[in-house]
Amino acid sequence: MYSGGAVEGESLGWLRLRSTRHARYWCGYHFVWIPKYRRDILVGEVAEYTREVLREILLELGCEAIAIEVMPDHVHVFALCPPRHSPAYIVNYLKGKSARRMLQRFPELKSKASRGKLWSRSYFVATVGNVTADIVKRYVEEQWEREK
Repeated sequence: MYSGGAVEGESLGWLRLRSTRHARYWCGYHFVWIPKYRRDILVGEVAEYTREVLREILLELGCEAIAIEVMPDHVHVFALCPPRHSPAYIVNYLKGKSARRMLQRFPELKSKASRGKLWSRSYFVATVGNVTADIVKRYVEEQWEREK
């Protein structure tokens, strides 16, 4: 198992293998998606709530959030998920459930969403092996620095 590349003092416990009753796994996915028309609506309290909601939804799915970054016009999620869920199922579940919760909490987003749709239909997904996981984790966490 990969053990290099960690920042000094940072634990690599998240790199350990996971288990279900019948499988041992390490399925890492990096997801990125945007609000409809890539509008800058994920700011302030909306961004904080989005991060919180995504963590809760990942827990519902039995996934472990490694890094979540909410930018004004897109979202990055790096998570470890059990093999029973396909990446397409995970991202669509995240987008659907988070949109419902966010539109309930922030009704003003409905005017910025197109026909009640908060997220664009498209998304990016990459599988992440445990060798490259530390790199992806840092990439997601450093999104604000890359925006400058």
